[in-house]
Amino acid sequence: MIRTLDLETASKIATTFKGLGDGTRLRLLSILLRGETCVSELAEQTGISQSAVSHQLRTLRDLGFVSNRRDGQNIYYKIDDEHIEGLFNLALAHSDHLENKS
Repeated sequence: MIRTLDLETASKIATTFKGLGDGTRLRLLSILLRGETCVSELAEQTGISQSAVSHQLRTLRDLGFVSNRRDGQNIYYKIDDEHIEGLFNLALAHSDHLENKS
């Protein structure tokens, strides 16, 4: 049974959806779901500047979706919330459903 949400809970859920509501962040998450990756590799794989990648990763880190570690000059990121993969896969399945529906 779905409960009626209070304002605080609804705001937390909305923040999660906002974090997932950007194509660049979703592309980064799709790579990070395969394993820990450094910023330069994320930039190369997406064709986005390292600066832009770092900006989006900062948002994902602030949301608690990812964490990072430094190894010399490189900063490596990984998924740091076990719910992200499920949310990502559910959104992807829904997107596929909508595409097949048309």
